[in-house]
Amino acid sequence: MNALATRIRPPMLAAGRGLVLSVYGLAVSIVLFVLAVLSIAFILLGIGVFTTPLVLEGVRRHANQRRLWAADWSGVRIPMPYRPFPPDLRKGVTGQVERTTLLLKDPATWRDLQWLLADMTVGPVVAILAAALMIYPVEGLVLAAGLWRVFQDGSPYWYGFVPVDSQATGLAALVLGVVIFAVGLRAAAPLLRLHFVIARPLLAPTPEQTLAQRVDRLTETRHEAVDTAASELRRIERDLHDGAQARLVAMGMNLGTIEALIEKDPAQAKKLLAMARESSAEALTELRDLVRGIHPPVLAERGLGDAVKALALRLPVATEVTVELPGRAEASVESAAYFAVSEALTNAVKHAGGDRIWVDLHHGEGMLRISVTDNGGGGARIGSGSGLSGIERRLGTFDGVLAVSSPAGGPTMVTMELPCVLS
Repeated sequence: MNALATRIRPPMLAAGRGLVLSVYGLAVSIVLFVLAVLSIAFILLGIGVFTTPLVLEGVRRHANQRRLWAADWSGVRIPMPYRPFPPDLRKGVTGQVERTTLLLKDPATWRDLQWLLADMTVGPVVAILAAALMIYPVEGLVLAAGLWRVFQDGSPYWYGFVPVDSQATGLAALVLGVVIFAVGLRAAAPLLRLHFVIARPLLAPTPEQTLAQRVDRLTETRHEAVDTAASELRRIERDLHDGAQARLVAMGMNLGTIEALIEKDPAQAKKLLAMARESSAEALTELRDLVRGIHPPVLAERGLGDAVKALALRLPVATEVTVELPGRAEASVESAAYFAVSEALTNAVKHAGGDRIWVDLHHGEGMLRISVTDNGGGGARIGSGSGLSGIERRLGTFDGVLAVSSPAGGPTMVTMELPCVLS
């Protein structure tokens, strides 16, 4: 029974969602399309200057809701193609005119209106078909129960292609309903996906927009990579100057003093030699830590998985690391992933307040996927100047993405994806 319920539940859910799309989606699309056409037409009268931004932003919210449902319900990802507004957009009447102009100049606005037309015609048909294949068989069951007599008015009651005018034909209607239901079990989810696939060409960026966004993204990540490299060089220089270099200078001064005291005060010279030996050991430790911060030897020798495990062993919080990597990525990708994990773990230890951390690394579909989860208090956000922003910039250099789920009360999950091929 449980197996049957498990099998039926996804198609029934898809059918319910198809019903929502065919009713709610159709109604909202019709209203927004009519308001948008009227509002744009009234621009010449001056009224549309104030109403058009409101209506078109409503259209965009409606389209964004459909993009969200496409990803959540059918795994169809539809990026947003909208041009951003300039940050210095003025207020008042002048600002309204500029906003209206920018909206009307954006090709995505007109593609949204085309999508509203499609969502009023083809879209509801596909969506309601997903629901009908699961609902229509109920009528066959009702007819087989003998209620065909209620619907009959002297002529046969047609259920599909079956004329129902007797108990035998009622049972035939039930058989047809079972066949339709079986088809619905297989077709409901694909039909729901087809609804979103039909919308994707109009809601997604055009190839030209995708290329432009790609160029902008590469330009941005290039600047971030240059800034990050410069920042790293400054950090290394500062650490060398304040750490190892200072100790080596002090050791040189001690050796000069020892040279002067070696014959006059051997006991004091021995003390200074001990201090010099201690300084050399500390300088060597700091240099090793500095090298480990640039590129950990364990990462170069044993790969990302073992490097993260070694990193977890040094944490004051119990950390469990799961690794499923059949090979190794490029050295630059491994380095970016390692330091991203290191930053995420540091944030978890400092700010989460939990007592356990889980790290998972695996590779699939050309993506290196890493998740860092803690059982702390939650509330983590990607913001300017935060450690998570630094991780996002580091991953962005390699076209990687960062996602954070951190509801109040926890847990917090930081998910990182990097496109790469393992060797």
